Amino acid sequence: MTDTTGQARRRSDARRNEQALLDAAAAVFVASGVEAPVRDIAAAAGVGVGTVYRHFPTRADLVVAVYRHQVEACAEAGPTCLAEAQSPHAALTGWIDRFVDLLVTKHGLAAALRADSAQFEALHTYFVDRLVPVCAGLLDAATTAGEIRADVNAYQLLRAVGNLCVGADSDPRYDARRVVGLLLDGLRVRD
Repeated sequence: MTDTTGQARRRSDARRNEQALLDAAAAVFVASGVEAPVRDIAAAAGVGVGTVYRHFPTRADLVVAVYRHQVEACAEAGPTCLAEAQSPHAALTGWIDRFVDLLVTKHGLAAALRADSAQFEALHTYFVDRLVPVCAGLLDAATTAGEIRADVNAYQLLRAVGNLCVGADSDPRYDARRVVGLLLDGLRVRD
């Protein structure tokens, strides 16, 4: 007879550790770059270095996992933004703000993965496949509400935002969020 409660608890603990590691790694990567020492990530997560390596045997494994974790969090935020915002335009703006946060981090992650072009391409496809539909849903809601123009599609908007975020992580004089705000304001329907 097996102890299923104990196994479930261990799996739950392992998932919690992994989530803590991914959140900590993302924060450390933003602050110190993707080459930050694993001990810094472990300390930020409140776990030992061995736990990091048990979950993510290589740095590339950790970088990919952080990237996917952030994409998932951004995708899952779309419906939440729509449910909680005062208007579909406000939901779109709030979600794009989260998307900008992802992009600023993503540029460093992408640079770390470029050496493995197959892995980089697979992650880029995952990124597009996961986030374009979320953005499309937010755009559709704002268009249906008469708040934004109908002549932009989700892929175009995400590409535009992405291009506006290039360099934001390395130039303190550039405020990507402000420029993206101007882009979003340009989508508004004016009376």
